[in-house]
Amino acid sequence: MKSFTRILAATDLSAPARHAVARAFRLAATGGSELHILYALELDALDVSLREMLVGNLAAVKTALVDDAREHLSQLASDSAIHQGVAALPRVIIGNPLSVIAAEADALDAGLVVLGARGESFLRHALLGSTAARLLRKSAQRPVLVVKQPPHEAYRSVLVAVDFSPVSIQAIRTARQLAPNADLVLLHAFELPYEGKLAYAGVEEQVIRQYITSGGETRRKRLHDLAAAAGLASTDYSVRVIHGDPAQQIIAMEQEYAADLIVVGKHGSHIVEELLLGSVTKHVLAEAQGDVLVIADARPATSIFISGGANPPDTVPYLTPAATRTAAGGTAP
Repeated sequence: MKSFTRILAATDLSAPARHAVARAFRLAATGGSELHILYALELDALDVSLREMLVGNLAAVKTALVDDAREHLSQLASDSAIHQGVAALPRVIIGNPLSVIAAEADALDAGLVVLGARGESFLRHALLGSTAARLLRKSAQRPVLVVKQPPHEAYRSVLVAVDFSPVSIQAIRTARQLAPNADLVLLHAFELPYEGKLAYAGVEEQVIRQYITSGGETRRKRLHDLAAAAGLASTDYSVRVIHGDPAQQIIAMEQEYAADLIVVGKHGSHIVEELLLGSVTKHVLAEAQGDVLVIADARPATSIFISGGANPPDTVPYLTPAATRTAAGGTAP
């Protein structure tokens, strides 16, 4: 598949952010991509906290900070230990990091945004922090790679979490684009709606198990169909369908497959879930050991299950006691 034309790596010059830049260099070298390295320097805080102390030297201090940032960014971009032979384009921009990164990604039409999981400034909190969550929402139309580990080698094992929403096919394609030689595992974890309450509604355990088994087989076929639609050959991937909580199963499968990259979709079935980034995505960002690639669905959340060929959310039909007995192999009165 075609590589990214342009990659934007955002850094705050901290050690964790250096890992992100190093990964961006490796990806750019592998795919022949144009790499831009951005340092967003927010100086407004100086005006508030140091104005009285600095008095007339405020402008000089700001100039010195900008010059220092440019020097360190230039050193990072030319570091022979990480640049992989790629001539990156470093740039320091003054402004709010969230706005600057989003605007620069749009201006460059970057195919991928790369950033570190933690840092000394705007990325200093875990990815559950409001700052990073807002950044991911601002990058709604662009994949965001959150780097957690030093990039010693190309990605070897990639776990793609598939929920059959319209963003799923893009997630598969981007995963292959990002890691063309990695082992690709398409994972779908599911639970029946109101599963814990079905027994109280008179549904026998055998019937519930039958629904789970049948649902697993259906989902496995859909995974293969989705992979074919994404342009994968049957030898390019494997599938795994698991019954259980998706957030927990994704992390468990990361360990089982020794995945060094997890790919998840960012969307919601309603507005509130979208604003909270998505509980599964947040859990994976917080708990994953390896890197996480977040693929966003730029459409309104209300259209998630309407277009793109995705089926509506799973539903379990109302089962009367008679229907329950019939489904279990008995006969209705």
